[in-house]
Parts: sequence; C-alpha cells; structure tokens
Amino acid sequence: MVPHTQRGIIRHPAQVYGYSVRGAPLEVYLPEGKTECLVFAGIHGEEAETTILLSRALRSRRHTLQHCAVILAANPDGLALGTRANANGVDLNRNFPARNWREGHVCHRWSEGCAQEVVLSTGSAPASEPETLALMQLVERLSPAYLVALHGPLACIDDPQGSALGCWLAEASGLPLVADIGSPTPGSFGSWCQDQGRAVITYELPPDSVWALQAVHLPLLSRLLDWRWSG
Repeated sequence: MVPHTQRGIIRHPAQVYGYSVRGAPLEVYLPEGKTECLVFAGIHGEEAETTILLSRALRSRRHTLQHCAVILAANPDGLALGTRANANGVDLNRNFPARNWREGHVCHRWSEGCAQEVVLSTGSAPASEPETLALMQLVERLSPAYLVALHGPLACIDDPQGSALGCWLAEASGLPLVADIGSPTPGSFGSWCQDQGRAVITYELPPDSVWALQAVHLPLLSRLLDWRWSG
C-alpha cells in the first residue's frame, strides 16, 4: 500500500473512452492483463461517496491494476453539478437499451422519507446519452466476466446470479445479499447487462458519511481491485 503522505494524487494512467454532454473526458483505468472485472462509480451524480471511496482505493495502490478496470466517474457532469442526472437531465441508469426501457420520466426522492417526486428523463431514446453509449461500447470491448456498479444508499449487495464475487462482497461488507432491490429498474445498466447475458453486481453503500463508510468499505474496495475471477 502507498503511504498516506503519497495518496493525494492518482498515479495510474487513464484512458479516455468517450466524452460527456459537456465535453468532460470519460476515463477508465485499465489493467495490465485481461479485464476480468470492471468496477465503476458515479453514474448518479448525487452519489459522490461512490467516486470518493473508489478513488481512495485506487490511490492507495502501489502497483498497477492487474485484472480489474476502474471508472471513477461514469457521469462526470452530474458529479460536477451535484445532480443525479447528466447535464441533459437524463437519469443515465434508466437510459440503457434494455428490453424493459421506458420512454418518459422517472422520479427520485429529494430526501429520505420524501415521496419520489423529483422528475428526470429516461432520454429521448434508449442510449440517447453519450455517457450511456460510451459505457456500453467499453463493456462490449473489454467483455469482463464481472461488472460491479457502486451506488447508494440502499445498503445491500444486489446480485441476481448469486455469484462467488457477490457472496464474497456481502460477507466481507456485512451487507445483505439480495436478488433484486425490490422495485423495477427499467432501462438500468443491470437490466441491459442481464439482456446481454453479462454478470452484474450492484454494490449499494449504506446511507452514511464518507468517513464512516471508509472504515468498512475502503479496505474491501481495495481488495476488490486485486480480486481475480477464477471461473
């Protein structure tokens, strides 16, 4: 591990795989070997804790990535603006061309306990957004055995396949392993992956501060970046 004094910057090289609506580069940190797992954060701009924790895991590494690719900000415009959606007001996690994609609007909560009444778009068409299309093309190019999407704040490991990686994440994090989050997610990254026959795990962080989350989830994310799928 890198000493704390040297964790202020990311030393690993990034590759640009696309651009956001506002022209921000979409960056991926690629492993030296074949990509067996792709971990990404920040597809919802209001879930900045996912980006912060994954960045800290990457900054803590002394050695290059071997088998795991990393995306810190799948929605850089949303992260910069503090919005769940991208700069077009589209919820990227409802914009994938899954069979269950729905045209129209999707709502989310302004705060805990409130009704879902903040209105966002699902896009003018499936994969209408550059961030969505770029992520799809990257997944198809890398073809990883596993994909892990970091979200919050539902506090669970959502793994419909009940895979070895999902079971390990649940056991190590103390979060429940579930087959779904209990509500429909039309046009989500997970829905699209299932249509493609790809194994995807949604790592839902609990609703807590970054400082509190770091104690449990930072060591686990650091270990995840070294995890190798054994088949």
